[in-house]
Amino acid sequence: MNIILLGPPGAGKGTQAKRLEQERGMVQLSTGDMLRAAVKAGTPTGIQAKAVMDAGELVSDAIVSGIIGERLDMEDTLKGAIFDGYPRTAAQAESLDTLLSERGRQLDFVIELEVNEDALVERVEGRFTCANCGEGYHDKFKLPKVEGTCDVCGHHEFKRRPDDNAETVRTRMAEYRAKTAPILPFYEAKGLVRKVDGMADIAEVGAQIDAILDGKA
Repeated sequence: MNIILLGPPGAGKGTQAKRLEQERGMVQLSTGDMLRAAVKAGTPTGIQAKAVMDAGELVSDAIVSGIIGERLDMEDTLKGAIFDGYPRTAAQAESLDTLLSERGRQLDFVIELEVNEDALVERVEGRFTCANCGEGYHDKFKLPKVEGTCDVCGHHEFKRRPDDNAETVRTRMAEYRAKTAPILPFYEAKGLVRKVDGMADIAEVGAQIDAILDGKA
């Protein structure tokens, strides 16, 4: 099962990808992580990418495709891949189709986590984490059981990301719409797009995704 997860920052893609990795043995493939890993490992495409990045230039689609191809050849992707942050253009979408078909695979679904922008602002603005163990909390939806004390580790310090504010969220939403606008029609024409309510609670979003993957939605 190979899928693309779409959704703006804060929609819960990372949470759902981690769950699918744990429960289904799928592997989350983030282009940024793969680039760094390929450069560190000194793969043929990683060496190319390092030269381009060292020169201060943007890594080309061809290099990104090469890195994804190298990653898809690794055995841990055989149970399925979750593509995150790629493709972002119709040309990249066509390239991904080719990479998968060369390996006897195909893209099964493009799952978009739909969100309400105002509600997403509220969700992101209110979140904070334990400074010690990273447990997540929210001013409105999930406060510590004992005020000022982490439920998990008992630590008393919390932190907030400086970019978790309304202006940043709305900028990210605009960027997301600009980036996904070119690829949604490409996949809609193939009948691969499915939408889930990204504003539902985590378990419900997971259940909606599972229903799609299991052919029940």
